[in-house]
Amino acid sequence: MIKPDAIRNSWFALIWRTIACVAVLAIAATAGPRASAAITAAGEPPELRDLLARLQRHYQETRSFSAKFNETITRPGAPTLNRGGTLSWLRPGRIRFDYGAPQPETVVSDGQTLYDYDPGLNQVIETPLKNAIRAQAAAALLLGAGNLERDFTATQPEVALQDKLSHVILTPKAGGPRIEIGVDPSTSNIVTLTIADALGNRTEFHFSEIRQNVALTPADFVFKTPDGADVVTSGGGA
Repeated sequence: MIKPDAIRNSWFALIWRTIACVAVLAIAATAGPRASAAITAAGEPPELRDLLARLQRHYQETRSFSAKFNETITRPGAPTLNRGGTLSWLRPGRIRFDYGAPQPETVVSDGQTLYDYDPGLNQVIETPLKNAIRAQAAAALLLGAGNLERDFTATQPEVALQDKLSHVILTPKAGGPRIEIGVDPSTSNIVTLTIADALGNRTEFHFSEIRQNVALTPADFVFKTPDGADVVTSGGGA
């Protein structure tokens, strides 16, 4: 059954929050050399300062990235959605999600435009990436226009999770959903990533088979609209 436009628009808003969420993977690469030191005030825990510094060093050396992911989306009044697929990322501003069954979808940024292709609807939604700088602080980081020190406040969860990961909460200073990352202390890889907003929407990722500095080129992020597909232009304000 074809989804009504209102449902499709709501789904695209979730996809947009997902793009902003995964942009955190690029924090250390885009935030600048002072970010890890400047974000932490003198009174903050030394372990948080150390964790951010290690993330800075790790991702500052990352030019490209690939991983498999499992995604769980929960929304008030709606059934939980579980999906999975592959993710790749190339600096600056290129990212690609390839979702598998039960709801295949491709989301690609070529550095200028974000394309969201739903093969079930044979529909492509195009959004100028420059609008993301105004819409989402985390997405701005992905575009190389954000700054961790300026845009986020870093804290640790009040209750420690028993998953052997180091957790950090990133709260946008300008408002918006907060992001929690779980870092493998042995590799400094971001293994879990959760974004939650004030409306009760929650998106959780778990990454596996993580690879840094893989052989990717801009051509891997070029999107060609399928023949006969409907093209919808979005302002990117979600």
